[in-house]
Amino acid sequence: MIVVTNRIAVASGYEEEFEDRFRKRAGLIDSEPGFINNRVERPLLKRFDHSSGGWTETSEQQYYLVQTTWRSEEDFWNWTRSASFREAHSNRPPKEMFAAPNVLEIHEIVLDTDSRTE
Repeated sequence: MIVVTNRIAVASGYEEEFEDRFRKRAGLIDSEPGFINNRVERPLLKRFDHSSGGWTETSEQQYYLVQTTWRSEEDFWNWTRSASFREAHSNRPPKEMFAAPNVLEIHEIVLDTDSRTE
């Protein structure tokens, strides 16, 4: 399995609109071959301070994580070439919604302790 993570710096004031776009998504990805799940994670404005061993509040830009899990990398790439991918990404958000360019990462799952997967 693989996880594709899109790290997105959402500009201040656009958080609710950004989250709403996913709440109202078309769900086109859900029936794609090899698709397992989709998660949108909201950042908490906290940082771990290694010198004190505690958490501190921060005002630094944090990233939303949008993660999709796939049975294989091939399934993911097939989806990116599909009509449903083009449709799902046709309603582009305003440029002002983003504080920085997004970062797309792909990871292979080597260990999963989620009891729901057993």
